Amino acid sequence: MHTFPTQAVILAGGQGSRLRPYTDDRPKPMVEIPGTGTPIIGHQLSWLAAEGVTDAVVSCGHLAEVLQEWLADAVLPLRVTTVVESEPLGRGGGLKYAAARLPAPDEPWYATNGDIWTRFSLREMAAFHAERDATATLALARPRIPWGAVETDAFGHITDFIEAPPSPYLINAGVYVFSPAFTGLLPDRGDHERTTFPRLARERRLAGYPLPHGAYWRAIDTAKDLTEAAKELDGR
Repeated sequence: MHTFPTQAVILAGGQGSRLRPYTDDRPKPMVEIPGTGTPIIGHQLSWLAAEGVTDAVVSCGHLAEVLQEWLADAVLPLRVTTVVESEPLGRGGGLKYAAARLPAPDEPWYATNGDIWTRFSLREMAAFHAERDATATLALARPRIPWGAVETDAFGHITDFIEAPPSPYLINAGVYVFSPAFTGLLPDRGDHERTTFPRLARERRLAGYPLPHGAYWRAIDTAKDLTEAAKELDGR
């Protein structure tokens, strides 16, 4: 019988420069998906709560006070603590700094990037993580290529055009399950994706969980992503 994580970290400190002018006066996770009236982080907190999370630590950075004011005024579905780095620690250092505020350091935890809008079963991902006895598990997405693709035959004749096909490669979807031991492997400063993750991969302690077929996933990086997310919302 698996015990599913009840705590999570949201990394919400990015500059969001590619989302300007939306991020001129607010951090990226505070940008609203058009038509929902709710910022990205609001959707994330609702999703985490629905998946059994009771405590979340939000790591703030750019325009932290805007995010903190919204959290203070909002009716939230779980307990939220915020942390702000006094100096930039890098992605790995920031994750470690935020994880130090989790209420149960000896239990597993989830983490998500603050610009991810998704829906899938975190409990199923946590079970996958436990079955493989992994130290860390990454959700893996297969995004659509934003261009039309061309198929050719062996002779070089074009045989078909495919609009926005799925990528042949899986990518890091920005959602994670971590075992308690993972926190101690994070750097105090620097990028865990260049240090901790490669080390765990070499030791076969890093697992990859492909998102279930049909699961919704989108990284909100640009204004076009906002528009596309709103369209997809209307179409669901």
